[in-house]
This record gives sequence, C-alpha cells and structure tokens, in this order.
Amino acid sequence: MISSGKPIDILLVEDDAGDELITREAFADNKIKNTLHVARDGEEGLDFLFRRGQFADAPRPDLVLLDLNLPKYDGRELLERIKSNPELCDIPVVILTTSSAEEDIVRSYKLHANAYVTKPVDLDQFINAVRQIDEFFVQVVRLPSR
Repeated sequence: MISSGKPIDILLVEDDAGDELITREAFADNKIKNTLHVARDGEEGLDFLFRRGQFADAPRPDLVLLDLNLPKYDGRELLERIKSNPELCDIPVVILTTSSAEEDIVRSYKLHANAYVTKPVDLDQFINAVRQIDEFFVQVVRLPSR
C-alpha cells in the first residue's frame, strides 16, 4: 500500500499459469492487500494499459510486473511501448523473468525498466522476491499520484 494506506493496482503480465499462481500465492502469503490484475500475453498487456476491449474499464496500474518472454508482443516490446508513451511512462515497471542473460538485463535498463529481477527457481525464494518487490515499490518508494 502507498503511504495513504490505499491499496494499489498491480498489473502482472505473465503467460505461465504456474508463475501467475506462485505470484498470487506470494501476495496472499504476505497478506498484500493490493489488487493484482493479470494479462497473459503482450497483447493483453497493451489492451489493459490502453483500456481496450475486455479491459475498457481497467484501472491504470500503479506498478507493472513484466515477464520478458511473452507471446504476441514480447516483454521488451511492451516495455518500450510503456516507457515511450507520455501517459504511461511514469508507471514503474519491474522485469520479473527467468532470463539472467546479460543482454536482457542491459536492454531492459536501456528501455528504462525500473528494476530487473530474475525469478528464483526455489518457491520460497520466489515468494521472498515478490515480497521484497512489494516492500520496496509499494511501501518504501513514493509513487506518483494520478
């Protein structure tokens, strides 16, 4: 929650149902009261962000958790679209992916990702990583008000 105590909206763009479930469990285990919305590919992610189609009534996310390896539009393309759009560029984007490739890390930061987190394989470590993202981006960092 941001300092006002108001829950925030987090968009998880993730095509792997198992990783989505683990992320949901991490939020539940940590009693995170923020609202987690899910887009299952890059196209759904864009639709959510631009409030199109089935996401016409979607809230503007306060934080995006973005996988890189997505169908339709990959995470790199989605990150570039977010950060190049004046209406979306101030939304913090955390890359949350299995890739630990140096070129992915460098490219993500060049595209203005706010953080890059390699998904731990161990369930407890994954849950801890999500908790730390929440603590930092939701409790420590001051997000822009809408």
